[in-house]
Amino acid sequence: MTRSPEETFQDHVRALGSGDLEAIAANFTEDAVFITRSGILRGREGVKQGIGAVLRELPNATWHPKNPQFAGEVLFLEWAATADEARVEDGVDTFVFRDGLIHAQTVRYTLLKSSDR
Repeated sequence: MTRSPEETFQDHVRALGSGDLEAIAANFTEDAVFITRSGILRGREGVKQGIGAVLRELPNATWHPKNPQFAGEVLFLEWAATADEARVEDGVDTFVFRDGLIHAQTVRYTLLKSSDR
């Protein structure tokens, strides 16, 4: 049985909180695209590379998803995160789901260091 986009997203949030890149990548299709202002990463290895970079910038983060807007197979999400030495207040992601997995994700945020307070 295929998961709904909402169920897949909830599992993604759980995996993201664990920091386990394998568990995170398992929620993506094999041909997924992960798009940031730095470029486009492809496949589950690209997802691990892209999300790994986010996790390195926000070690031990607490994630705060805000105002998720689902429209069928698309999710628009605003988010914030607090980490040991940094935070994000303006995160914005878009997800496209296919067959119970994430097929595409865009990511945009401003990293604020503790010294920026």
